Amino acid sequence: MTQPLVTILDDEPEIRIMLADALEEAGYRTMAFGRAAQFEAALRTTAPDVCLVDLSLPDRDGLTLVHRLALEQGAIVIIISGRAQVQDRVTGLELGADDYIIKPFDPAEVVARIRARLRRGQAETNTGEIAHFVGWSAHFDRYILEDDAGEETPFSHAEGEVLRLFLDRPKRLISRQAMQEALGGAASESFDRAMDVRISRLRTKLREDPKAPKLIKTIYGAGYIFLGDVIWE
Repeated sequence: MTQPLVTILDDEPEIRIMLADALEEAGYRTMAFGRAAQFEAALRTTAPDVCLVDLSLPDRDGLTLVHRLALEQGAIVIIISGRAQVQDRVTGLELGADDYIIKPFDPAEVVARIRARLRRGQAETNTGEIAHFVGWSAHFDRYILEDDAGEETPFSHAEGEVLRLFLDRPKRLISRQAMQEALGGAASESFDRAMDVRISRLRTKLREDPKAPKLIKTIYGAGYIFLGDVIWE
């Protein structure tokens, strides 16, 4: 089996080398880039499994790139940045990143987080690729929502993690703590706000009435519940 490919986008050569060495020692393939333009050119012919992205790039706004990667590539997106403010972490997670690691960091921690994300993704793949519910089909192999008329709407990998959590547990209350444990986020204000944004975006893509959602219901003080029947294939 081909080992997962991890791309590293960081303008500091020392960090690129350090990460590549740690990841290759752990059995992953790597490709490293110092500029966003080089990275985006490689994406035309390469499909990475994980993208490590620094926010402070010399030729592109890293947050804009994260948002595009989350929606278009279907890869796991992990931000690695020296920006440690809560708002930076919140913004990165809101735009679709799966995780946020602050510099300086231990390369072993990066490897561990990548391994956990890929393991979770493999477990999800084994449970089915397409879920049908209330006039919708969610294609997790393509990160697409499809309605009965065949109209398609993309969702990010991070949004897909939340959607799959709901679809795996229909008509059951999912607490904030259960979401945090299932999705591997640290209990924090940034995690809570990122979950709120992802759920809001899913509701919009499912054309829910924001004042009276019928599929993803908020149980105030307790968590969320998905009310539709789900069939997996």
